[in-house]
Amino acid sequence: MYVLIGGAGMMGQNLAQRLLDLGHMVAVVDSDPAACQYAREKIGVMAFEGSAVSTTVLLEAGIRKADAVVATLRHDALNLALVTLCRHYGVGHIVVRMRDRDFAEPYRIAGANHIISTIDLAVSSMANAIEYPEVESMMHFEQGQVEVLKLPVPSHCYVTGRTVAQIAQDPRFPAGSLIIGYQPLPHMDLIIPNGSTVLEAGSTILVVTKPALVHQMIDFLGLCSMPQPTPPQSLVVDG
Repeated sequence: MYVLIGGAGMMGQNLAQRLLDLGHMVAVVDSDPAACQYAREKIGVMAFEGSAVSTTVLLEAGIRKADAVVATLRHDALNLALVTLCRHYGVGHIVVRMRDRDFAEPYRIAGANHIISTIDLAVSSMANAIEYPEVESMMHFEQGQVEVLKLPVPSHCYVTGRTVAQIAQDPRFPAGSLIIGYQPLPHMDLIIPNGSTVLEAGSTILVVTKPALVHQMIDFLGLCSMPQPTPPQSLVVDG
């Protein structure tokens, strides 16, 4: 897949590296010569110097053959212009980074397929870290109607040593939830578990559930049942 990234700032550069690692052909467009040089020499992707909303530069960068374009420019107005040009040139898949929520509807009207709000992502991640400290990570789908949780399975956890089938049949297991992923150890690949998969201590699981059931899921797994430290006792000495 040929992916064109408008903007070679920190986000654009990191995205270019990630996509390159995934095996895609990647090019960036940026007006900063230093950013383009870094992209070429340090990341190893093609870089086109000039404005990402210049038709001349975009045509040179091969926008007509791009399978996807990602708009990560510094200002929403520029990203909106890039989205419009991408749609004009027939790009099938357009992803845009949004800073100001007021641009959400204009982006949709212009034809963006995916609108990523960096502020919303950061706020959501921080709120989740406060609200659910037991959860390693959490992803929202369908406008927050579905949650995918990445959860540790420590030795004290209720599900440790049990099979996925035994867990699913437990009447306390939140209805409609599913265990969809299992990673035995951090260095091992994630697998799709079946009913006979045994969850061992030190592993990690992926669970799909509803937002209203997140606390119930955490309680069921026993992640909140860590032994509490014994408070120090007062020592009374008779004088």
